Amino acid sequence: MTLHYLQTIRIRVNGILLALLSSLLLLIPQYAAGKEPDSRSAAEVRLRGNPSAPITLIEYSDFTCGYCQKFFRETWPRLQAKYVETGKVRFLYRDFPRASQGPGFNAASAARCAGDQGKYWPMHDRLYGGRLDLSEFQRHAAAIGINLPIFTKCFEEGRYTDAIFKDKEEGTSLGFRGTPGFVLMLTRRSQESPLLIPGAFPFDVFEEEIDRLLKAESRP
Repeated sequence: MTLHYLQTIRIRVNGILLALLSSLLLLIPQYAAGKEPDSRSAAEVRLRGNPSAPITLIEYSDFTCGYCQKFFRETWPRLQAKYVETGKVRFLYRDFPRASQGPGFNAASAARCAGDQGKYWPMHDRLYGGRLDLSEFQRHAAAIGINLPIFTKCFEEGRYTDAIFKDKEEGTSLGFRGTPGFVLMLTRRSQESPLLIPGAFPFDVFEEEIDRLLKAESRP
């Protein structure tokens, strides 16, 4: 897919996207106001970068998806270095398991349960590639230093089942039918239409669109 194709799917802010944008504006983390990391909401746990960054990038993804793995290994490190670590983009992760049960759903549950102990991203990053079963999740949990009995209890009781499928329902409502899918938009201004990116586009496509939004954000 090319940038020309991507331009054809730029959409106006309809009711769904407007609601999504409104919810994101409420995600400025409480720790920005001085609260401790373990008091953050579930949404804030799954946020990377400066919570006040001018650009927001949301990924809807499945840990078993080959194209999602390609994005994570090839495109994400460059986005992280150029835009997230420099405070220009905040990145939010949303679950979009392609099946209602099985490895993709289980991995999403494991990451969420690790998030209860402030280790969402260390677990998330370990889940791309390799086996996706409880014994492997427990091995990761031990490696990143979280309480194993608490983690296992959370996983086995399915604490985040409803929340995971709520993410998927949100992504489906936006029009995504597969993974990965991305929403790219200005964080604080709604004049620019959010852009839906359905697929693992190469870095230069993200770069061009992010730079365009940064220019738009700097305009009075």
